[in-house]
Parts: sequence; C-alpha cells; structure tokens
Amino acid sequence: MINKVAAIEKNITNDSDYLTKAVARYYYKILAYKDEYEVARLYSSPEFKQNIAEQFEGDYKIHFHLAAPFIARRNLENGRLIKGEFGPYMMRAFGILKYLKFLRGTVFDVFSYTDERSMERQLIKDYEKNIKILLAGLNKDNLATAIEIATLPEHIRGFGHVKEKHIADTHFNEVKLLNKFNQC
Repeated sequence: MINKVAAIEKNITNDSDYLTKAVARYYYKILAYKDEYEVARLYSSPEFKQNIAEQFEGDYKIHFHLAAPFIARRNLENGRLIKGEFGPYMMRAFGILKYLKFLRGTVFDVFSYTDERSMERQLIKDYEKNIKILLAGLNKDNLATAIEIATLPEHIRGFGHVKEKHIADTHFNEVKLLNKFNQC
C-alpha cells in the first residue's frame, strides 16, 4: 500500500512525500495496537521492573486496575467494563501471557473475540478503504486534505471506552474531511 501511495503522490507532485510518510506512520500505528499480549510483555519486561525499583524503596507491592475481558463486570448505566484491582500475582500471569502471543490472530486467541479487538480490526479495514478512496481521487487541490485524513489515527489512543470516544470523534472528523476531499 505504501508503494502505491508513493507512486501516485509522485505522479501528482514531485516535491512532496508527506502523504506517503503519513500513510506509512499511521497505517503502522493502527496495525500495531497494544493487545493483551503486548501489555503482558511490557509489564513483565526487566526494564519495567527496574523502572519501578528505581522509583520506590522498601517493601512495596504492585497492584493493577484492569477491566479484564471475560471477568470484568459492566456498569449497568453505560455498559462499560468496570476496572477491578488485581494484586502482585498479575506479574506472574503477565509473564505467562507474553509467551502466548503466538495465539494472536488464531481461533485460539480468546482476546480476539472481544469488542475492542473487533473494533481494532475494523479500524484497519476502514483505514485501508479510505486510502483507496484517496488514491482514486487524489489531485494537487486535495492533497493537503488527503494528508489530514491519513493522519487521523494520531488522535486515537487509550483503551476501552476512552479509545471508543477517540474513535467516534475521529470518525466525525473523517466524514467532514472526506466530503471536503471529494469537493476538490
């Protein structure tokens, strides 16, 4: 996809590679989302443990506040998962979970069935669709708008309901920008 963007952008203007760079950066961003396996790898890394040890002295215990899929309760008013507190034993769980990343994307990946993972897979499909739309109608007049559209994933961050809010806001902006793009 990046090569296609580069070729089409070069045909339109020889002095710009901003769209190509934007697509490369933000396509990677949505492809490389942090799932449970990645979070487990980060928390069980020696660097994380060293960082914590450098910040705290004495006999301390780490507790995690997580909205763990499949076991978290939902808020009856808004449907959001409620975070629960998990003790230091989670470090062992993270240590095991990081080795199970080979399950990612397979039918045995229990996390792939969550709403959040489904939402992230849809983000990838939507981004690819938008890039195809941009490439089909790209010209000098709408190049700047195309770059804005390509960089929209910059605004998507967080987990759970925080991420959902960012996606909704981004989708609202995406619709406006696609309309602007199509008018040029």
